[in-house]
Amino acid sequence: MCGICCVVTLCSQPAIRDFLSEDILCYLRRRGPDSSQELIKTVSDLSYECLFSGHVLHLRGLVTPQPLEDASNNVFLWNGEIFSGLHVGNLENDTEVMFHHLALCSSEMDILSLFSSLQGPWSFIYYEAPRHSLWFGRDYFGRRSLLWQFSSEVDSAFCLTSVSGSSESGNQWQEVPASGIFKIDLKACAAAKSLSLTLFPWKFSCREKAVEETCINVLDQVSKDLPNHVHLMVNESKLCLRAPVIPLNKTVSRASGACPSSNFSNINCMVSVETLQGFLAEEHKKKLACQFIDVLNEAVKRRVLCLFRDLDQITREVPSMSRKRAHIAVLFSGGIDSMVLAALADKHVPLEEPIDLLNVAFMKKEQAKHRGSIKRHTGGEVQLDLLDPQESCQDPAADTSTHLSCFDVPDRITGRAGLKELEAINPSRTWNFVEINVTLEELKKMRKERVNYLIYPRGTVLDDSIGCAIWFASRGEGFISNQGELQPYKSPAKELEQMSSLLGILDIVFASQKMA
Repeated sequence: MCGICCVVTLCSQPAIRDFLSEDILCYLRRRGPDSSQELIKTVSDLSYECLFSGHVLHLRGLVTPQPLEDASNNVFLWNGEIFSGLHVGNLENDTEVMFHHLALCSSEMDILSLFSSLQGPWSFIYYEAPRHSLWFGRDYFGRRSLLWQFSSEVDSAFCLTSVSGSSESGNQWQEVPASGIFKIDLKACAAAKSLSLTLFPWKFSCREKAVEETCINVLDQVSKDLPNHVHLMVNESKLCLRAPVIPLNKTVSRASGACPSSNFSNINCMVSVETLQGFLAEEHKKKLACQFIDVLNEAVKRRVLCLFRDLDQITREVPSMSRKRAHIAVLFSGGIDSMVLAALADKHVPLEEPIDLLNVAFMKKEQAKHRGSIKRHTGGEVQLDLLDPQESCQDPAADTSTHLSCFDVPDRITGRAGLKELEAINPSRTWNFVEINVTLEELKKMRKERVNYLIYPRGTVLDDSIGCAIWFASRGEGFISNQGELQPYKSPAKELEQMSSLLGILDIVFASQKMA
């Protein structure tokens, strides 16, 4: 993911850079290690100023530094991937393609049509210089982060960023709602010395009454979280983006051999192998299952093949292994979700290219307590680096037959079993099973220094659990087996597949249904 940021001030004082903290810049640079640069647009006669900061993680085509600027002084920041809806050639960069199409838009409707057509995750910031308009937003599912913060002063600063630093009380960061895309008329706001947002919401139906209801509902939802001095309105023409989905079913029809309940409230319903076999015995349902596998397969294909591959780059961490580096990694627990993604990726990733299976294990708490007591007894320092998976956490005086790895958690056990299945499916593939071992000391340290800021403003237990697992997995530091010996390894892959990617895959599902 790239890091994008924009700061807008409606007065000349203080300096615009003062509104962008070093903490935020540091986190943005971590998101975009391949290119970082800034651009300031000052419109003196209208008394507004914009700072654009772009940080690129290169995935596709040639490296394209951001922000992009054209001859008309339009500026574009993009954090997304396009899998369908807009043609992007194998050697093209989707940021450049999007900017080119935006420059061709001559009306609000053109811009809405462009973003409605996109299939893939995205967030963006677009400065339309001739009209003094700032557009920004996220895709329908909100799969790319974008936060906003409003100054407590009416005529002061407004900031958008992919990731925030620590926030002072009373001036909190919030997620930009994935309710549509927003537009700010900077000329009008500078004249009024107050901030006003115009919303273009997503819609399901073309019926006028349905559009009206959508606008009212979305307006109420978004407005309640805004400061009093920030005004929000739906565009006067009631223009909307076309939602990529239809309203989902909340009940399922009763099927022969299936659970007796027609809704999801019956949690005691057990599904047996016989039930599934009976389900697939019906030709229509078997056809639906096959169609789902087909669109899922096509989605994974597009995701793994659109990456830029430098044939001259080699894996340096383990020289004796394949000289090909892994470009694709899977957050791998050995469960059915990660197994399916890995097996489908195997169909499309070049055979000579390894696939990294990133398996995260957090030290068992009871073992951590025991390990801590031993270290305090011996006076040793707490080691925050990765722990070798062969290191024992047992008491040195205990019998060796009672040895139990600190990291033999359920996901590690099922991960190893899943690895054997994948090796049986394709023994010619190099499967790098990366054992990522996280001590409780390191978890506590990195949660405080990194993860908390990355998931902010989210802060539930679930957000923390998923955030920690994904952060350690995406860092990619662990151990792999090389000729029977465990060696340190750092995954070079830039594309990390996980089950939440299915939200991105949904785009392809719906696109395929439309083409059928």
